[in-house]
Amino acid sequence: MLYEYKNTVTNETYTLTQTWEEKKQYLIDNPDVRTHFSKMPGFISGTGLEGKSDDGWKENLSRIADAHPNSALADKVGGRSVKEAKKASILKKRGLDRKGSYNMGDM
Repeated sequence: MLYEYKNTVTNETYTLTQTWEEKKQYLIDNPDVRTHFSKMPGFISGTGLEGKSDDGWKENLSRIADAHPNSALADKVGGRSVKEAKKASILKKRGLDRKGSYNMGDM
């Protein structure tokens, strides 16, 4: 793995290829050297449901959304028809969006 270091005395920065154990020993042997990050590591390429998802994952999300048509996942992935989405929108607007739960207001 590549590790970036900075010498606190000379302000020199450099990169070494080492194992984790070698890095720990290197920092013990060189007290004037600290781990340095000149830029954030790019471990995560993206988040969310869009982007680089393979077809198997998309199919799985779609299957889950079909099983739960009133979920946020169904809204995002498209697990319901336009007619069902409009119906849900009207029910939500009128306070009837939960099964068996009705908003009667202040009676």
